[in-house]
Amino acid sequence: MPRLHGHHAARRAQGNRQQLRRRIALEAARLISEHGLRDYHRAKLRAAERLGIRDDQALPHNDEIESALREHQRLFFGNSQIEALQARRLAAREAMRFLQRFEPRLVGAVLEGTADQHSAVCLHLFSDTPGEVEQFLSEHGIRYELRERRLRMDRERNLTIEVLQFIADDIAFDLSVLPRDGLRQAPLDRVRPRAMQRASLGALEALLRAHPAAPM
Repeated sequence: MPRLHGHHAARRAQGNRQQLRRRIALEAARLISEHGLRDYHRAKLRAAERLGIRDDQALPHNDEIESALREHQRLFFGNSQIEALQARRLAAREAMRFLQRFEPRLVGAVLEGTADQHSAVCLHLFSDTPGEVEQFLSEHGIRYELRERRLRMDRERNLTIEVLQFIADDIAFDLSVLPRDGLRQAPLDRVRPRAMQRASLGALEALLRAHPAAPM
């Protein structure tokens, strides 16, 4: 009987932990959706803290948070989230046409379908000439802020890149500038252990024609 009792106790502990993971994922989704928090790791740590949960094994995986985020958006935002997503996809299309010389690729929430009113249009641009994108924006009167970001290209290699950020028509834009050979290899996704999903202008236009504002 002691062995059977131990088995039931383990199953009960596992069930409790799954419930905690679910609670943390839902709270993280709320923080992301309602407060514009975009770092999934930071969101789940803050959610666990707010809920008073100190069990590291109860922290949900990023894909669990993304699933909870989609659920939260459907339940609480409905059409407003769809409208925000559509507006950003249309803005992405115009920006990609404007930046076509840099072979832009759409990435992130706008592509994946989880974008809301807090989301930026995130693009990867490609150039081997330092400052080329900066000069292009300046020539067209676009004022931007310059940042740096580290991308994980694979399990062993990180790449520090230049990021240009600005707001146009009340929509934020986030332009990551990668070397041209970055076209062949997408960085690792921040949510799932795989290459980041990216879309060319043609792919985005096909998405808009076939499934307006629908997730990829």
